[in-house]
Amino acid sequence: MYKKVTVIGAGNVGATTAQRLAEKELCDVVLIDIAEGMPQGKALDLVEAAPIEKHDAFIQGTNTYEASAGSNIIIITAGIPRKPGMSRDDLIKTNMNIMKNVTAEAAKQSPNAIIIIVSNPLDAMCHVAYAASGFPKNRVIGMAGILDSARFRAFISMELDVSVENTHAFVLGGHGDTMVPLPRYSTVAGIPITELMSAKKIEALVDRTRKGGGEIVSLLKTGSAFYAPSSATVEMAEAILKDKKKILPCAAYLEGEYGINGLFIGVPVKLGSKGIEEIIQIKLTDSENAALQKSADAVKGLVEDLKKLA
Repeated sequence: MYKKVTVIGAGNVGATTAQRLAEKELCDVVLIDIAEGMPQGKALDLVEAAPIEKHDAFIQGTNTYEASAGSNIIIITAGIPRKPGMSRDDLIKTNMNIMKNVTAEAAKQSPNAIIIIVSNPLDAMCHVAYAASGFPKNRVIGMAGILDSARFRAFISMELDVSVENTHAFVLGGHGDTMVPLPRYSTVAGIPITELMSAKKIEALVDRTRKGGGEIVSLLKTGSAFYAPSSATVEMAEAILKDKKKILPCAAYLEGEYGINGLFIGVPVKLGSKGIEEIIQIKLTDSENAALQKSADAVKGLVEDLKKLA
């Protein structure tokens, strides 16, 4: 296949992303991880599944970056989860250093690639990758809004007992407790959900969406979500590889849009072969805008923490 995507980090999110990319036959895949044998073993396992899944994508696992040369997209899932007794500053500093190193190595091998950031804390990690790569802002994108919107869509579907394919939703802002689900822009077969359920029920779904990642962590107890995050990441990759010009909520570097400057924030963007080809500015009510500015302030706080730790 003529297109190549490198996935850095062969944990649950990275390996499942590699699987989905290959099984959709979107590209060849290079899976990179520092753990010796792990990316090689997972890649070989995926290769052995190919005859059954009926795809001819080439999948390679490695501990170095040479095989990633000339990638169209670099997907970064590398990083550590927060452990008991670890402060937020410790987590940010460790993941900042990991992000800085892997981005620099990957960018060196693939100077024309588009980078998709999946690692947490996501909005802050986008800033690290942006600085470490030296890439233009349209080629550094954070994955969060699609995942958060998919969770909102799933909850709407469950509540109304309708097909998920009929549901559409938008979630803006940072990836965390301050995210901004927009019920006014969320529909079922074109019908606003505000016409289909009570304000109280909508607020309950909005709250569940905000806490969606934490709900899964509390159920799993020893890990975090990876099926939905990998699906969201692959939707972005497919839009780029196929130049689909798809409108999707992603973390983008804003320079004045929505009154926000110099921050990666989740907003609707047009994704195509050049990465972010347009930032879509939708009209917000005063309360929606206030919630988005509050979310931006939370991201700004993380970015300021990064600067102190650098």
